[in-house]
Amino acid sequence: MKLAEYIPFYKRNLHLAFPVVLSQIGQVLVQLVDNMMVGHVGTLELAASAFANNVFIIGMFFGMGITYGITPLVGKAFGNNKPELVVIWLKNGVITHMVAALLLSVLMFGAWFLLPFLGQTQDVLEASRPYYLLLCASYLPFMLFFSVKQFFEGIGNTKIAMQITLTANLINILLNYVLIFGKFGFPELGLVGAGIGTLVSRLVMPLMFVVYIIKLPRFRKYFSRARKVSFQKVRFVAVLRIGIPIAFQIVVEGITFSIGAVMMGWLGETPLAAHQVAIGLAGFTYMISLGISQATTIRISHQMGDSDFISLRKAAWASTHLVLFFMSVMGIIFILAKSYLPLLFTSDTDVVAIAAQLLIVAAIFQVFDGLQVSMLGALRGMADVKIPMFMAFISYLLIGVPTSYVFTFLLDAGPQGIWYGYLVGLGSAGIFFYFRFKYNLRKKA
Repeated sequence: MKLAEYIPFYKRNLHLAFPVVLSQIGQVLVQLVDNMMVGHVGTLELAASAFANNVFIIGMFFGMGITYGITPLVGKAFGNNKPELVVIWLKNGVITHMVAALLLSVLMFGAWFLLPFLGQTQDVLEASRPYYLLLCASYLPFMLFFSVKQFFEGIGNTKIAMQITLTANLINILLNYVLIFGKFGFPELGLVGAGIGTLVSRLVMPLMFVVYIIKLPRFRKYFSRARKVSFQKVRFVAVLRIGIPIAFQIVVEGITFSIGAVMMGWLGETPLAAHQVAIGLAGFTYMISLGISQATTIRISHQMGDSDFISLRKAAWASTHLVLFFMSVMGIIFILAKSYLPLLFTSDTDVVAIAAQLLIVAAIFQVFDGLQVSMLGALRGMADVKIPMFMAFISYLLIGVPTSYVFTFLLDAGPQGIWYGYLVGLGSAGIFFYFRFKYNLRKKA
């Protein structure tokens, strides 16, 4: 490999990825800021937040995955200079996403009745219930925002979603401060205040997209023309054919982490709170890598439209280099600052001690997490989603979850045992996706 050959691809990928990365950081900061502020209310509230978020996140990830399916379709049409097809995908994509969102909302509200059967303490259960309902109420506007966001990214615009996400995040932080701690004459609502802040910020996000669309003619033309396009069942099916496998792949990974959180709750409130702290930090670095991965999906979908497979290969490997370098650096930081980073969330010394041990494991699985997410971005750009879905199922649920259980409850490894399962699952996924992408490159050669 000649490094000089990849420098232009590093620059192009980073130029496209930077707004996506900031947007992804904004998404995870909503939960991260909730955790920081709630953690300073109490360990019980932090544990309840962890429980509610890990149940809610399953439906959220599934919906996000369905919206991701529109990006390679729009990107390929855009790269192939077919604006009429871009508009068709916009109309049919948004309709498909909203139908899915309505169905998922019903299921997620229904899951509220299942919370008592997930093995948590009564105190955690009672504290988490109203917060979970507020998260569910934020789901429809969140999905509408993501639907439009993925379309914009398909046509190569990543800046608007970034600006909206960062603005909404500032609103969330302000509302959290006011409502969690009862400032400026407002009642002190604790965890419920965090839920209200999340709901309001997610209501603002699609409304801001409407403002941008109205004010900017170069984007308004797509939506004006989309009103005249008829709904096509074949397009509806095509969006789902790509979106659902992506959704299942994301959900399988999300379920793995959620099962880990539930098992952590079996160990007690303190390990669960420590898990929430460590997973929040690991999730922050993951979202940066995910932003680069999503930019890779955009680049590769455009190269697929141009049938430029040499540039496709170099763009994919350039993103992989960037992600692996970043995750390695963050892993070193996790190890060096393992006893200090948890203090951002809580002053509970027991929580900090457990979280510090979890961050050592996270430092290692960061690298494998970076490999699997960068390879997935490349595969999605090629619209290769079905085989990776099965690979994810094997890696996370058949390998990762059993490994977590064995290490934690049979080998008495404690809270770290659950994270050993994460490490093994992510490592397996990264290796599977790497060889799948290599296989696709050989077919295109």
